[in-house]
Amino acid sequence: MSPTLKTLRETADLRHLRQIIAGLDEGVILIDPDQSLLWANEAALRMHGVDSLDALGTTVDDYRARFQLRYRNNHRLEADDYPIERVVAGDSFSEVVVEVSVAGEDKPRWVHQVRSLVLNDADEDDPSCVVLVIQDVTAQYEAEDRFEQSFNANPAPAVICRLADLRYVKVNQGFLDMTGFAKDEVLCKTVYDIDVLREATQRDLAKQRLTEGRTIPQMEASLDLPAGSKLVIVAGQPIDLNDQPCMLFTFADLEPRRKAESALRHSEERFTRTFQMAPVPMAIGSRDGHRLCEVNHSFAALTGYAATEIIGRALGDVALWATDAVRQEIEAAIERGEDLRGHEAAIGAKEGGRIDCLVSTEAITIGDDACVLWAFQDITQRKATELELVEAIEAVMKDTSWLSRSIMDKLARLRAPAPDETGVGLKDLTVREREVLALICRGLDDKSIARTLDVSGNTVRNHVARIYAKIGVNRRTAAAAWARARGFESEMVAAGLIREHSA
Repeated sequence: MSPTLKTLRETADLRHLRQIIAGLDEGVILIDPDQSLLWANEAALRMHGVDSLDALGTTVDDYRARFQLRYRNNHRLEADDYPIERVVAGDSFSEVVVEVSVAGEDKPRWVHQVRSLVLNDADEDDPSCVVLVIQDVTAQYEAEDRFEQSFNANPAPAVICRLADLRYVKVNQGFLDMTGFAKDEVLCKTVYDIDVLREATQRDLAKQRLTEGRTIPQMEASLDLPAGSKLVIVAGQPIDLNDQPCMLFTFADLEPRRKAESALRHSEERFTRTFQMAPVPMAIGSRDGHRLCEVNHSFAALTGYAATEIIGRALGDVALWATDAVRQEIEAAIERGEDLRGHEAAIGAKEGGRIDCLVSTEAITIGDDACVLWAFQDITQRKATELELVEAIEAVMKDTSWLSRSIMDKLARLRAPAPDETGVGLKDLTVREREVLALICRGLDDKSIARTLDVSGNTVRNHVARIYAKIGVNRRTAAAAWARARGFESEMVAAGLIREHSA
């Protein structure tokens, strides 16, 4: 029995078939071999944005005129390549993916995955009906497109390998820029051709996780590149791509860090050589706790401490400072964030001697640690020479009758060469104190001043003590130098006082 297609439309079998496929999620279009569209379920109509078979097209030609199809590579289908044409021609195919747009529109609206089905009568070889089965995979391919765009645009280097054969199927521009490979030099190569786990710190674990399709933790590795090698951090994350299990490898370029570490190491080596060879005694200590981290040879020679005896100990524990007061003053300045410049302080040598020094400090950072660089200048000999000179001046000043006043002034200035212009001035002295100061400048002792001013010796001593306290000196020579540095007319004042006393 071979009923005509018109008769077939009315048969109970066709009605039953329509009832079965009407509720399917897949779209189904029944086509007569004469290229007439017989029927379409609601899913097929919805996948084309229409609500009736007439809007879909009554014939294959109508369908082709209303909908334009192209492959995913933007290659437009010729008329004979349309799945609806191929199924009518008896072609059997499955999972053909096409983009579908409404006639007149450039941008596709849907992505369809199409397969064919041919229905034959039991006793006939010719098809009684052909079927186009459609799946709407628009959402899937839109998600893949978003992933593709994000993957390619992400500056972080990344590559994807298929777990079935361990071949790379995707690579982004970040990986190409980092490695210097061209895209076609990576795609279709295996993880053995471009070994992203080369010299990995946990290579065996990474290979096991790759075989099992499990997450590969971050680890350092060395990529073998066209121009040398590159240190990286690599990690792997299993993903599904086009329904295939894959591994996404991501990378962090450690080459800048390696170069920086190498430069820092060379810099530290140069600093260490310079530090140790410097003729100036120097030490490096932590800012917190003032513990010494390093001392140079000059420091060891100055203090008598070997490096092994002092490194790791706090300056206070070593008793480097001559007194606790000196230590507290200097440590307080460091803790306030001040850098010392030529600060005079005494330190104690290992054998118990006292060393007068000028101490300078500079805050530095070594690694991530806040440190202090100490520099010491030994002025012990200079201080001894200055003391001898002061004593010699004072000895001379005891008997100045045979010296000219200009020589006395020069000797006095050697004792106090730098007056404090911002301190106490002559205006801060009383009239009687200026008179006493004038006679001091003349070289008179307390008894002579008492006779000249016709006062008691105790009164003179009280005036002298107040003068010393006001101007900040403790010797007669220093007081004379202070007065002359300020242009004090001591000669005129003293001469007037002497004439008045003689009268």
